[in-house]
Amino acid sequence: METRYDILILGASYGSLLGTKLVMAGHRVTLVCTRSTADLINREGTLVRFPVKGRESVIEIESRQCNGKLDARTPDEVDPACFDLVVLGMQEPQYAAQGVRQLMARVAEARTPCLAIMNMPPLPYLERIPRLPVADFEACYTDATVWEGFDPAQVTLASPDAQAFRPSDRPKNVLHVGLPTNFKAASLGSEEGSRLLRNLEADIEHAGLPAQNGGFEIPVKLRVHPSLFVPLAKWPMLITGNYRCIRRDAMISIKDAVHADLAKSEKVYDWVANMCQRLGAEPSDLVPFAKYAKAAEGLGKPSSAARALFSGALHIERIDKLVCSIARALQLDSETLDEIVALVDERLERNQLTGTERAAAA
Repeated sequence: METRYDILILGASYGSLLGTKLVMAGHRVTLVCTRSTADLINREGTLVRFPVKGRESVIEIESRQCNGKLDARTPDEVDPACFDLVVLGMQEPQYAAQGVRQLMARVAEARTPCLAIMNMPPLPYLERIPRLPVADFEACYTDATVWEGFDPAQVTLASPDAQAFRPSDRPKNVLHVGLPTNFKAASLGSEEGSRLLRNLEADIEHAGLPAQNGGFEIPVKLRVHPSLFVPLAKWPMLITGNYRCIRRDAMISIKDAVHADLAKSEKVYDWVANMCQRLGAEPSDLVPFAKYAKAAEGLGKPSSAARALFSGALHIERIDKLVCSIARALQLDSETLDEIVALVDERLERNQLTGTERAAAA
């Protein structure tokens, strides 16, 4: 490694996964989170648990034992102009929150390169796709004004295929990786930014491991692709599994959503994949259904979107609505997708009514 980069990661939950890989590679990482979580991380570091092929138990990587340095701060404590890269690791509704919104404005003003590891693509990334009427999709976002001022050439997306969660019985500085796949990123629109991503890719690939791990290779790598469309590979997965977890009065696991009717799931998956190809993706940019179906066998929980909805969330990432809107712009339609969007709309309306009733009662 020739250069130590300073990397700002918005989001200390999922963001700590990529953050751990970066500090293993010797870089300096700052996580943005709440005051209480920042204090915990600054006091104890982070711990990420990785399943490793050939080993029955997980390997735990503590940030304090890595070659790089990791700290945590609140949104108002960071100046994005002091960083080489900003990683957007929060869920899309969180960027509209007080404090985070102001930080995003500073990121845009600083013109710091941004790598999103979100399911919901940033609007500036979508602006890089030719002939896409991005303004028509603003209603799919919690607050589209968050993305104003960003240079599209400085924003890219990684398909966040790796699955991870915070164990309910552990502190907030602990993350468990359930599906240890890679972050597949599209290059940035500038050569300098793309070179930075490729350097990080190489550093993570060759990162040394703490001695006590016995030489096991720790999974979850960064893969940088020249194709703008590689991150879209996540869209067929999200529609086929994550959003089909959502039923009118209950939620089911991703595994059940995919495997209860495998033929129907394949039809849904291929429809979304075809839409991605209409946008410009090559078949090689996408993931075959059989490979996704195999991975879904290990996804025994409902998606985070489903869990949020049934926990009363007023906003979630609306990939379902975005894909539906893009499809309509391409003059495509899907009855299954329309049903998903209607179910999510209905549940959000129910949550909003419940929230209003609670506020009135208080």
